[in-house]
Amino acid sequence: MNKRLRFVAIAAALIVLGWAASKIFAPGKSPDIFEGYVEGDLSQIGPIEGERLAQLEVQPGSQVKKGALLFTMATPVLDEQRAEAVARVEQAQANLENLKAALNRPEQIAVLKATLARADASLVLSQTEYDRQVYLLPKGATTVAARDQAKFALDRDKAAVAEAQRQIDAALLPSRTHEIAAAEAAISEDQAQLQQIETRIGRQSVHAPEDGIIQDVFFWPGEVVAAGQPVLALLPPENRKIRFYVPETQLARFSLGAKVAVSCDNCPAGLETRVIYISQQAEFTPPVIFSLQERGKLVFRIDARPDGDNLSLPLGLPISARLAESGKAP
Repeated sequence: MNKRLRFVAIAAALIVLGWAASKIFAPGKSPDIFEGYVEGDLSQIGPIEGERLAQLEVQPGSQVKKGALLFTMATPVLDEQRAEAVARVEQAQANLENLKAALNRPEQIAVLKATLARADASLVLSQTEYDRQVYLLPKGATTVAARDQAKFALDRDKAAVAEAQRQIDAALLPSRTHEIAAAEAAISEDQAQLQQIETRIGRQSVHAPEDGIIQDVFFWPGEVVAAGQPVLALLPPENRKIRFYVPETQLARFSLGAKVAVSCDNCPAGLETRVIYISQQAEFTPPVIFSLQERGKLVFRIDARPDGDNLSLPLGLPISARLAESGKAP
C-alpha cells in the first residue's frame, strides 16, 4: 500500500514538474505581434416603405454587381393609388379638351345654322317687298303706310339674321382663357401626383448600390418588413478591414496611416494595411490596478485597411498584425 502511494506521489510530482517546465521553456509570444480578426462594414439594405416582401433575388454568399435587383416589395396599396391617379389625369385631360372645344355640340350648331338660313330667306323676301313698295309709291300704286310696313319688316329680318349669326359665332367659341389655364394647371398637378406614386412603386424594387457580396439575409418572401428595416446585409469588397487589439504600453507606437503587416493561416504573403482608426478608450478592460505592472492589461482597438487591392478574406478570420517597420510580417 505504501509503495502504491509512493508511486502516485512521484507521478503527481512529475506532472507538476512537466507543466512548470512547459511554462518556463515554452516560446513566448512576441510583444510586437497583436491578435485580431477580419472585420467588415456592412451595408444594411431595406425598403423605404414597409410592406410584404414579394420576391428575393439573391441568397447569402451571392456576388452582385452595382444596380442588380436585390428584392422587390409588394405594392397593392400603391397600385390602387396609381390607378386612381391615372383616372384623375385622364379626367383632367378630357375636361381640358372639352373647354378647348366648341361650347355646343355639332347637332346644336346645325340647328343654329338652319335658323340663320331661315332668317336669310325672310330677309330676302322682306327686301324684295320693300323694294317693290318703294317703286310703287311714286306711281300712287301703294301707300306710305304700306311702304313703312315693308321697311319695318326689312329691319326686323336684318336683325334676325345678325342675331342668328352671333349665336353661331358664340357656339363655336371655346371656353374662356382663364378656365383653360386652370384646367391645364389641374392636369400638371395630377400628373405630378401620378409621378410621385410611380416613384414610390419604383423604389420598392431595391437594387444594389455597389458591387459586393450578400453577407446575410434577414427576411424571406412572404414576411412583412417595416420601413427602413434591413432585408439583407451587403459587404462591398473595399469595406473589409483588419481589427486587432494593442496593449496600452504599445499604443503610442501606432498612428493613423501607419503600415501594418498582416498574416493568417493560408493567407498570401506580404499583406499590408494602413491604420484608419485608433480607439480613444480601452476595450474589454478587466478590473485591474492601474500600476506600472498592470496597466499593460488595457487594450485598445485599431482598424486597418489595405492600400490597393481589396482584402478577400472571410469575416471573422483570426489574424496576426505587427507594425511593418518593426520587421517582417509575422
